[in-house]
Amino acid sequence: MSARYAIYYAPAHDSPWWAFGACWLGRDEQRDLALEQPSLPQLAADSFARITAEPRRYGFHATLKAPFRLQAGVTADRLLERVESLARTLDAVPVGVLEPVVMDGFVALAPPVDSTTAQAGLAHLAESCVTALDDLRAPLTNGELARRKPEALDTRGRELLDRFGYPHVMERFRFHMTLTGPVEAELAALLVAQVARPVEQLNIQAPLLLDRLCIFCQSEPEAAFRRLSDAMLRT
Repeated sequence: MSARYAIYYAPAHDSPWWAFGACWLGRDEQRDLALEQPSLPQLAADSFARITAEPRRYGFHATLKAPFRLQAGVTADRLLERVESLARTLDAVPVGVLEPVVMDGFVALAPPVDSTTAQAGLAHLAESCVTALDDLRAPLTNGELARRKPEALDTRGRELLDRFGYPHVMERFRFHMTLTGPVEAELAALLVAQVARPVEQLNIQAPLLLDRLCIFCQSEPEAAFRRLSDAMLRT
């Protein structure tokens, strides 16, 4: 099967947000190197590694356009050109405050739901990525469709899946940066409490600006995604 690509936001490789997220997950997604994870009270190192294993494969990021294969005849260079062209038409978005939350059983960082200005700007940016690049996306294979569990979706979710290859887009998009896979409620609460203080400090010291579109690539099934390039937005 051909490689898959995704359009993500990831913080600058030398930024404190990147250092926090990459160390939390235990991986430098650009160089594909393991990083030492922090020590957490009440959680063994192997348990911490296990619950972060799934997001570690993707790198610390927020999804703007979910992983997809390229249409026949479309090259990675063509994708890069289109992303760079799109980035030149879009403004950077101040993300504002992020806070640790539990979403569908996993822990993530997200803007507060009442931060309407940030949410609107982020939603517009994500919608632009989804729609402007969709002609490059190959249709889902039967296996890819099955993994999206269409039987569990409502009517609108299935419509979005059929149209864009992913159900959490358009009005159902929510900006988030995943920190764990599914965890039990008690452990989720522990992790939220653990991460709240460093995230609060980052919000104060380095307010997050979504200033780039990042192209990630998965070279083969089950491989980890690697960060290939960044296309800067207008600032």
